[in-house]
Amino acid sequence: MALTAVAPVAWGANYYVTHEFLPPDSPLYGAALRALPAGLVLLGLCRQRPRGAWWWRSAVLGLLNVSVFFVLVYAASQLLPTSIASTVMALSPLAMMLIAWALVSERPGIAHLAGAAIGLGGVCLMLLTGAGRVSTPGVLASAAAMLVSAFGHILTKRWNNTGADVLASTAWQLTAGGLFLLPVAAAVEGPPPALSAPALVAFGYVTVVATALAFVAWFTGLRHLPAGTVGLVGLLNPVTGVLLGTALAGDVLTVQQLCGLALVLVGVVLGRPTPAGRRDGGRTPPNPHPTSAPPAELVPLRPGRRWP
Repeated sequence: MALTAVAPVAWGANYYVTHEFLPPDSPLYGAALRALPAGLVLLGLCRQRPRGAWWWRSAVLGLLNVSVFFVLVYAASQLLPTSIASTVMALSPLAMMLIAWALVSERPGIAHLAGAAIGLGGVCLMLLTGAGRVSTPGVLASAAAMLVSAFGHILTKRWNNTGADVLASTAWQLTAGGLFLLPVAAAVEGPPPALSAPALVAFGYVTVVATALAFVAWFTGLRHLPAGTVGLVGLLNPVTGVLLGTALAGDVLTVQQLCGLALVLVGVVLGRPTPAGRRDGGRTPPNPHPTSAPPAELVPLRPGRRWP
């Protein structure tokens, strides 16, 4: 769970880095320059290329988890206040549980469902602190981003469980997603933007930490933990954003936000997996006593045969 938490914390910090240091008028280039270099860095580390079905699987996952998701998140951020968009995204744990039930036969437990409800309530307390402009297309874009990412993440979990290396599969889908975005960015936004020295450093953080490291940590968690647990750990994303706003941007942390933060942490704790869930992603282990000796084979006694 600690390794998985690296991802939402890095993504929560990414909001501040993007807002403060990256050009706001080139979202498609920003997404492409975030995904493609991260994928190439991971490719250099794993030194593996896709084989067989992983060619088309990488393309599908790259579209869902990178290309389509980044575009929908950008559309939602333009049409909605950040607080409302983040609140819609807080439904992701519940969506991941239901999709995992259908795709990988992980039935959500009562504790996970309660954690999702409590965590969502905490996010609402933290973020919905004032009136905001609500746009129906914005809500639809945010909801679509939440569903696309939840489906893409569980699909990654299902395919990674067939024996694929997590580092390699993450590299392939980030590279594919970046390659899909690059021509779209060139067609829509023209030449790439000029980047200052602070922007280059910010892109370094976004590429290495908030994308390469974060996605590897997230998909590693999905491989070894139940989807409900990973989804609830993802609620640390808005918590990180609120705390960074308080520490770096001078925002005031209200009593309401403190109560919401506490509820989110309760939801994350409720998502802790059982020992069986840690071994097999939530399914019942085939042998509950692996250290005990197997029963002796029973051999039928034929007439006239004597035991030694």
